[in-house]
Amino acid sequence: MNINGDMKVLYEDNHLLVVEKPVNMLTQGDATGDADLLSVLKQYIKEKYDKPGNVYLGLVHRLDRPVGGVMVFARTSKAASRLSDQIRKGTFGKVYLAVVRGRPPKSGRLQHYLRKDNATNTVRCFDTPMEGAKEAVLEYELLESLGVPQNGGVLSLVKVNLITGRPHQIRAQFAFEGFPLYGDQKYGKEVNRPGQQLALWSAKIKLVHPTLKEEIAFKSFPPDCYPWNQFEVLQSAKSGVNKLL
Repeated sequence: MNINGDMKVLYEDNHLLVVEKPVNMLTQGDATGDADLLSVLKQYIKEKYDKPGNVYLGLVHRLDRPVGGVMVFARTSKAASRLSDQIRKGTFGKVYLAVVRGRPPKSGRLQHYLRKDNATNTVRCFDTPMEGAKEAVLEYELLESLGVPQNGGVLSLVKVNLITGRPHQIRAQFAFEGFPLYGDQKYGKEVNRPGQQLALWSAKIKLVHPTLKEEIAFKSFPPDCYPWNQFEVLQSAKSGVNKLL
């Protein structure tokens, strides 16, 4: 089901609302006053179920504004509490797809320490523990690389398993390792041009249903546009030829 023609509902019951967040949409309202996903979904629930007054919808995790893909919201406070507990315990699984510049090793585990600068809304990445920095861990798998290394035009598709959930974590860690994400204007402005869309997508979320106690997973593929549509492994997965997620 689509909301306003461009927002897809992936799953809905009395406790959960799972949607595909559009790129360049705020997760939650800020000083810009731009449309945000949380407000749109509250209005959707209010109208669909004819609910009076304020609608409850729990925000248990976030996506950066330029990032699209799967997001899970809680429709009850009980669901919100149980999902938040899963996130704290590391059982709320999050898998991302990203296009990075260069060709990283076939697979790896990145472990850094991130310190946020609220003034610039960026994070600094360190190899060793630093005051005010939080540990950030992810694991990744290189799926496919394209381009000519001699020309510096290599793009690589990676699948990322997020172990911790820090602000800008994937973007900052890959940039620190020398593989900035395609289109990232914060952590790769030296190699990306203004106007290029950040190639980072929330592709899969796995969780235990807050009341049914069953493990469920929700998947979403990036849009059919550059640079995503350049990767054969991704196109094959969309058509069901391989199981990417």
